[in-house]
Formats: sequence, C-alpha cells, structure tokens
Amino acid sequence: MDSKKAQKSQPFRVLVVEDNRDLVSNLFSYLEARDFSLDAARDGVSGLHRALEGVYDAIILDWMLPRMDGPELVRQLRDKGLSTPVLMLTARDELPSKIIGFKSGVDDYLTKPFELAELEVRLEALIARGRGRHRVLRVGDLTFNLSTQGITRAGTSLRMHAACRKLLEVLMRESPAMVPRERLERVIWGDDPPDHDMLRSHIYELRKSVDGPFETKLIQTLPKVGYCIVAEAQSQ
Repeated sequence: MDSKKAQKSQPFRVLVVEDNRDLVSNLFSYLEARDFSLDAARDGVSGLHRALEGVYDAIILDWMLPRMDGPELVRQLRDKGLSTPVLMLTARDELPSKIIGFKSGVDDYLTKPFELAELEVRLEALIARGRGRHRVLRVGDLTFNLSTQGITRAGTSLRMHAACRKLLEVLMRESPAMVPRERLERVIWGDDPPDHDMLRSHIYELRKSVDGPFETKLIQTLPKVGYCIVAEAQSQ
C-alpha cells in the first residue's frame, strides 16, 4: 500500500479556483489519482462563495481571475476568519507581487509553469502545517482534541456520533464566526444534501451533548442563516 495513502484517514479536500480549463483538468487528473477530493470554481466571486460554504483542507488559487483577483479573494477570506491554507498560482515571480500576495494572506506560491509533483508536495506540506496548528480546539470550557477525538466540557467527557463531531469541529474552528447552513450541510452530505431539514436534527443532537447538561449555552442560531459556537468572553 502507498505510504502516503495509508496516512490519510480520508481524502484531502481541495478547492481549485482557476479559469484555465486545461490546467484545471490536469490538476484534477493528477491529484484525484493521488487520493485528493477536488472542487472547482472558475472566477473569484464563485471561488469566494465556495470557500465560505465548503470545508476544505487547502485552496489552490490563481492570481488573475475574472470578477475578483486572487489576492482580494484571500483578503476577504481572512477578514471573515477563514484560515484555510492557500497556495497561489501565478506567472508573477517578482518580489513586489509576492509581497502583495503574502500580505493578503497567501500561505505559499508556485510560479507558472510548474511541475505537478512539486504542487503536490507543497500542498501536502501546507495541509500538514494547517492541521498541526489546530490539533486541539478550545472554546470556553469546551475542548476537542482532534488527534484522540476526545471532547470534554468543564472536565466532563462528551459522547456524540460522527456527524455531530464533524459539525462541532467546523463550528469550533470558525468560532465565534457564524457558519452558514449550506457550509454545514456540505460537511455531512457533500454536494448532495437531503431534501428535508436533517441539519436541524443534527444540531439538536449536538446541543444536547454540548449544552444540555450545562447552565451556559455555547451554540447559537441565526434563523435561516446558520450557527455559531461562542464562549461568554467572546460574546461580550
């Protein structure tokens, strides 16, 4: 068995924001054969919406895009609190352009033309660093150890099924920001959510585990918009 694939409990999810159809096709062919799961957007505005609604391990982003360029897209992601690692693809190799990109929140650069093998290595390094920064999530007295999958609140161990764990991870990563319903649905069902409102049932179960036994409630709802998890200190 390939050692890299053996280390992946599930495929890395990557968003490709690129308007060159041939390049997108090459990226999909190469990375999907190496156990990556890819989505694509062909302009900056669509890419921004995808990045905010989906859950990705990394984003591959072109600099020159229709409707919104790459640096502006990254600035808006960072302003909204999204820390997903971004690998910028660009033909601009001069230092001033790189400085603009890094100041916008880009994590790494790859200058066109490039070798797909180098892109894969850089992508995996970004994902590993990103995951390493967030192995233990904390919001108030709630703790989620991603390595052991142990969840505690005020020292009390909490049990919940896999769907609730996925929702909790996203809510804690993005805390105190509101996470849209569409993004949470994609966490569980990908691009094929159920017709009826199953998300509400999962949130109900999550609330029972996280808030039920405790006086202070952490999970908040913005009707018809989404959910967030906020500690008292964050809400003041």
